[in-house]
Amino acid sequence: MKIVLLDALTFGETDLSGFDSLGEVEVFQTTSAEQVQERITSCDVVVTNKVVITNTHMQNTPTLKLICVAATGMNNVDLNAAKERNIEVKNVAGYSTDSVIQHTFSMLFYLLGHSRYYDEYVKSGEYSRSPIFTDVSHPYSEIKGKRWGMIGLGAIGRNVATIANAFGAEVCYFSTSGRNSTDDFERVELDELLKSCDIISIHAPLNEKTKNLLDYEQLLMCKTGATVLNLGRGGIINEEAVAKIIDEKNLSFGLDVLTAEPMQENHPLLRVKNVDNLYITPHIAWASVEARDKLIASVIENITSLN
Repeated sequence: MKIVLLDALTFGETDLSGFDSLGEVEVFQTTSAEQVQERITSCDVVVTNKVVITNTHMQNTPTLKLICVAATGMNNVDLNAAKERNIEVKNVAGYSTDSVIQHTFSMLFYLLGHSRYYDEYVKSGEYSRSPIFTDVSHPYSEIKGKRWGMIGLGAIGRNVATIANAFGAEVCYFSTSGRNSTDDFERVELDELLKSCDIISIHAPLNEKTKNLLDYEQLLMCKTGATVLNLGRGGIINEEAVAKIIDEKNLSFGLDVLTAEPMQENHPLLRVKNVDNLYITPHIAWASVEARDKLIASVIENITSLN
């Protein structure tokens, strides 16, 4: 069996040796759209994270039996074409739940505790010149007693809600699908969540219901001083609206996902003035060492179960 990994760079230093016992393995760190066909021709299994596999690729690769998506979302594969050609497509779900939950709180603590300011305050030498032992110029608040709204209540949202509740937050949620429900937390409509919550975190997929769910008008509804976190998908928050409102209103934003990744060089978020209220990470919430190990182990399992 010939196995081709198209974008192994996304796995970092994760051990990929488990693939070796399955057959002939060819590993590419990155693959451009122009290189895909040449690299997968005559292979039996393709492993892709974000590289797009089209109907044409499948048509020109008659040996292809399985496409393994090393992720949960499968929008980079033409699923209809695969079904027509009896090519199995397998993804991996649930491998990064704990990693995303942890990064949610990491982003919140960075913004809530003014970590950027205090880190630079000490390292710049300002603290060494201080007449007192502390600096309370950037006050921070506790999570306890704050109202935290979850947008999306799948496995990640539900676990974030549970931990937020343990911190003493009052938790409510808006179900973007309308299907998820629980008696553990208060269910509200989106407008009420935006108007009433001190912390808002997004843990939802991108689809027709969630695209630009938070646009400029919705962000205007948010409480002054609120913190908004997006760990779902880019495109759920209108990034141009964020770039505009962050210099107009006291709101903080933590974004791990963007509409286009990697970030565009001329992105409006790179021109905001109020940088202390903006924290962006390069889509890393999924990528703890443990999560990547689980991901690769599951991909290998998907290959071994090939009919």
